Amino acid sequence: MAFAKWIGGALGFAMGGPIGALMGFAFGSMFDGAEEVPNQRRINPGRGNRSSDYERYRHQTQQGDFAASLLILSAAVMKADGKHLKSELDYIRDFFKRQFGEEQAAYHMGVLKELLKKDIPLREVCGQIKYFMEHAARLQLMHFMFGIALADGHVHSTEERVISQMATYLGINRRDYQSIKAMFYKNDATTAYKILEVEKSVTEAELKKAHRKMVKKYHPDKLKGLGEAQMQAGEDKFIEVQKAYEQIKKEKGWN
Repeated sequence: MAFAKWIGGALGFAMGGPIGALMGFAFGSMFDGAEEVPNQRRINPGRGNRSSDYERYRHQTQQGDFAASLLILSAAVMKADGKHLKSELDYIRDFFKRQFGEEQAAYHMGVLKELLKKDIPLREVCGQIKYFMEHAARLQLMHFMFGIALADGHVHSTEERVISQMATYLGINRRDYQSIKAMFYKNDATTAYKILEVEKSVTEAELKKAHRKMVKKYHPDKLKGLGEAQMQAGEDKFIEVQKAYEQIKKEKGWN
């Protein structure tokens, strides 16, 4: 079975570098004598590498690229507190079932099981993702990481620290990070303001401008090509932005 078909979509950048090495290890561990991942050359994203093989994939994230990145980062979050909880595994399995179906989900969970045995070079993996993956898809990865961490109803401090490191390595600024985090932490009076990346002293004009900016940033259409499950997750973020906007307007007494 071809690796690209197995992972659920044509792979581009994920076939090489640290991501390719990790996925090749996982696949090889699952299936003795399986087809090796091609193009396992060493790359150094973000440091002047412009080889034609990789440049053509830059900013053209496929489902397989996203799935591979998600599996590796998920393993890093799950390993953070030293526990592999059923609730976390169920959260990940549910995503892949919606994305690829029952059979493909089983294969992906097999890969995750193998990845949990490996040390994840987080900076290098995130550097590869940052170099090749669109900003909207990287934000979606962050959204998914918080979902995993909160699957058991509690985020361990080590999990949050790892997710925060990921955001830095992925080139996600602090305001975007706090915006996504606030979508999961809703016990704070400033939550709506954090989601829209505004201060409590925001004016009506500033709020409208921020709302337009966030709608554009989180619009589900930015995730086209990554599958229905990702489009739905993008819709979830979009809804949170709308709720935050309406809440602030109500608090301020604006129509």
